[in-house]
Amino acid sequence: MEVPRQEERDETSHLIEDPSGHQFSFTEEILATKLPSNWNNPTLDKHDGSTDPDEHIDAYISQLTLFTTDSYIYCKVFPTSLRGATFSWFTPLPPGSINSFTTLKAKFVAQFATSKPHQMTSVTLVNIRQEKGKSLKPFMARFGQVTLSICGLLPEVAMAYLITGLRPGPLVDSLAMQPPASMDDLRQRAI
Repeated sequence: MEVPRQEERDETSHLIEDPSGHQFSFTEEILATKLPSNWNNPTLDKHDGSTDPDEHIDAYISQLTLFTTDSYIYCKVFPTSLRGATFSWFTPLPPGSINSFTTLKAKFVAQFATSKPHQMTSVTLVNIRQEKGKSLKPFMARFGQVTLSICGLLPEVAMAYLITGLRPGPLVDSLAMQPPASMDDLRQRAI
């Protein structure tokens, strides 16, 4: 008797049920994958849907890569990294709908995309100003913190926004007379 090809099989004939009758969202191949005998689950914060899903995936993969590169194990262990809303999302996924970690990752990131932080651009720096009556140090700290969250920020752009955010005074006058050569030069002169 010839074994039917995967695409010819009845969609539910290869699904595994637990004793309670629950059908798992993973394919039979994933469910049949055994964890190594010395397996320890990764120790990372469980994702609850309130933070960046891409960051969770990156942390998850980083942890699992210490023990395996088997994508079926990545799938099988993934539900243990979820709690709350994310676990509630995962549990009722259609039976057999997860056939690879790529599929699982795409579904997870799409479902929780609204939890991604808003991407900041250099224009955000326009609103950071040295407040009247405030010293330079808190302004520099706040400005520096925001620049860390802007991908691809050119130092020249950061420097221009920093200078325009300064309160008029001796430092601004000095910078107008002799423009800083670099961001480090500007920081040194601001001290």
